Amino acid sequence: MELRAVAYDHPDAVRLIAEVQQEYVRRYGGEDATPTDPTEFMPPRGLIVVGYLDGRPTVCGGWRAHDADEPHFADGDAEIKRMYVTPRARGRGLARALLAELERTAAAAGRRRMVLETGYAQPEAINLYASSGYTQIAKFGMYRDHDGSVCYGKSLRPHPWSPGFSRRVDAPTV
Repeated sequence: MELRAVAYDHPDAVRLIAEVQQEYVRRYGGEDATPTDPTEFMPPRGLIVVGYLDGRPTVCGGWRAHDADEPHFADGDAEIKRMYVTPRARGRGLARALLAELERTAAAAGRRRMVLETGYAQPEAINLYASSGYTQIAKFGMYRDHDGSVCYGKSLRPHPWSPGFSRRVDAPTV
């Protein structure tokens, strides 16, 4: 899989983000209404990554920076948004490879903790995060008062990778 940093409005990112929104509709009855500004996902305070498998856009995800001047966040936080793997490519370790890349790029940008919000209707996401060292944290964001919401966090270690990249990674075999 080749991972590329792209703009939030890159056609491949737009298509995959639309697909993840439809996944939310299927699982929760509506799209994720969390406000997002495409400029939040521009380096050095954010990033969108698309993964290509055999030249086809297959995974996406991004992070955006937060700090203590925002409620429920600490200085150095990076929030994961729009993690998605197309149905035909699930179960191959691609989400884990993308997650590792998001963690590396956030750490390289000086972020100290990765945080995210997901829901109990996404057990595979919960399993991915828990098995990747994430632990439950206090709820934050738009869905903090929803019973079906759960938030996770993980401390990041400094990493030498630069957030401006295009590189190939091998996903673990399952």
